[in-house]
Amino acid sequence: MVVERTFFMIKPEVASDKKAVEEIKRMVADAGFRIIAEKTTTMKKEVAEKHYAVHKGKPFYEELIEYITSGPVVMFVLEKENAIADLRKLVGATDPRKAEPNTIRNIFGTDVGHNAVHASDGPETAEFEIKLHFPKVSPKVE
Repeated sequence: MVVERTFFMIKPEVASDKKAVEEIKRMVADAGFRIIAEKTTTMKKEVAEKHYAVHKGKPFYEELIEYITSGPVVMFVLEKENAIADLRKLVGATDPRKAEPNTIRNIFGTDVGHNAVHASDGPETAEFEIKLHFPKVSPKVE
């Protein structure tokens, strides 16, 4: 297995709850991930538009941008073998109501629009998101 890096973000409705953030960090650590970088920030609209450019033109796009910039988020670069797929499994389905029990979205999400967290969906996305949010951190394991 190849050691990978991936991008992970706790969204505003959960990021404001310190106990929830600590619990999510514990779940991530217990799953074998190493935190390479971490920051809490309120995403600027221009950055959010770049991050979610793939959704531009979709009916939910404007609401998504407004939501993700509405308050602080906690962002991470995580590392482990098979990091991208393993994090997606830990996060659970996009719709928290369909997410497996004991996944992050099942525990902390409420609906598709407020599903608690974001995780990169592939190697190219992980590289793009790490470079966008952590320009001084290499998206590749050195």
